[in-house]
Amino acid sequence: MAQLQIEKMMSNGLDYKLKKPDKSIADYVESFWYLENLSDCDKKAIALPDGRIDLFLSKSTSEPFGISLLGIGTKPIQAIIPRRSLIFAISFKILATEFILSSSVAELLDKGKDLPNDFWNLNVNDLNDFELFCNKVSHKIKKLLPKEIDSRKQKLSQLIYASKGELTVHELSEKVFWSSRQINRYFNQQFGLSLKEYCNILRFRASLEHIAKGKLFPELDFADQNHFIKQIKKFSGVVPKELFKHKNDRFILLSTFPQK
Repeated sequence: MAQLQIEKMMSNGLDYKLKKPDKSIADYVESFWYLENLSDCDKKAIALPDGRIDLFLSKSTSEPFGISLLGIGTKPIQAIIPRRSLIFAISFKILATEFILSSSVAELLDKGKDLPNDFWNLNVNDLNDFELFCNKVSHKIKKLLPKEIDSRKQKLSQLIYASKGELTVHELSEKVFWSSRQINRYFNQQFGLSLKEYCNILRFRASLEHIAKGKLFPELDFADQNHFIKQIKKFSGVVPKELFKHKNDRFILLSTFPQK
């Protein structure tokens, strides 16, 4: 799936690269990446939910430099990648909102907001070199790392990502010694959705790798085929067969692409 998507993007004038963070910030950052539209025409795509919180630096021939923060997505979104545009991004894990960004993103569910153009002392010149951008932002995040962190939240986050959303709320609650009610209150206040809904998004995201290989039946812990189809359609807008059919040219889930 991933390599075919990369090849398709390149043939369409799109360039993409992903870089994983070092271990010291891996609990807070999933990846750094860039996406560039090298062509002279806008590109249409459907962005799928992936459970990330993204901070974007972007510019194009039609839009000036800007910085924005996008909250967790729960539905497919029609996206336009402007011609001659460039995006550098930081994809955060859930712990980053409270302990790095020091802010709830509940109000940003399925939407984003503009940030000051000097946020974290970033500027348009940072779009000149992706590696330098990653180093600069990594250094900033390391300076913001908390001296202490709620061990329940840290373990909960680690378990959610390690299981790809397959553990139930009850199982997670027992493993972190934190009541389901308190966990869901925290999730709704901090992220704008329940823990179960967030885990469903991660499980959907993991399922895309199987669907791209033509495996149109549940590979993960879905109740049955009907439940699997409903969940895929809920988050992508189409059934698994349709998603597989257009896996290379209509749908974008950057987090499924390999590092180049």
